[in-house]
Amino acid sequence: MQLLLLLVAFLLPPGAEAEEIIGGREARPHSHPYMAYLLTQTPTRESFCGGFLVREDFVMTSARCWGSTIMVILGAHNISRPERTQQRIRVLTAIPHPAYNEDNNLNDIMLLQLENRARRNQFVRPVALPQSRIQLRPGSQCTVAGWGLVDQNRRTDTLRDVQLRVQRDQVCSNLFNTYNGQKQICVGDQNDDATTFRGDTGGPLVCNNVAQGIVSYGRSIGAPPTVFTRIARFLPWINKTMRQYEHKESH
Repeated sequence: MQLLLLLVAFLLPPGAEAEEIIGGREARPHSHPYMAYLLTQTPTRESFCGGFLVREDFVMTSARCWGSTIMVILGAHNISRPERTQQRIRVLTAIPHPAYNEDNNLNDIMLLQLENRARRNQFVRPVALPQSRIQLRPGSQCTVAGWGLVDQNRRTDTLRDVQLRVQRDQVCSNLFNTYNGQKQICVGDQNDDATTFRGDTGGPLVCNNVAQGIVSYGRSIGAPPTVFTRIARFLPWINKTMRQYEHKESH
């Protein structure tokens, strides 16, 4: 049976190695123009994460992707090549949610204010955010995309994607003690071969062209379902933060 890619982040302590993707299919080049590749540095290590452009001056990702220095690469398909479509922009300010809890992964969301605004074109374009807190229905089909390893030792340089279905909250509540259906989304059919073994933290769950979730964590055995941060729950904080930092920048 065909192995499908699922980019899912797993519970990793600070300093854990970059996460992995097993199986999958290569995305059509630039079919996800909102995707961002994040190169993150902390005092002790260098790593990479997924992210996505939500406005010309802001990228959204997981709070676990925080680093003292972050470089955002937009417009990439093959991340190992200096493609003409790529825009490399430093992060001016990384703003994790103030209530982010690394012990239970609640409020796992972060906004990155870019040093310069991205140039919008066919290769680089923000993705829409939800307009309300209306929850996704179980059975909704969504897309996840990102870069990562295809097995224990082999990286992929090209963007990959997969389609996954939203599950009932109870499915994840049965597996994860800290699952919170108000703040998180349960994704991936337990009976499907679309499976995971660690993935690109911070990448988006896109449903009907709207970013509804952020890759957060999953099962250590590498099987679905997996947990995404529910973006709709954080709209007030997102809007307030982008207004606040835009105001600071203009003065």
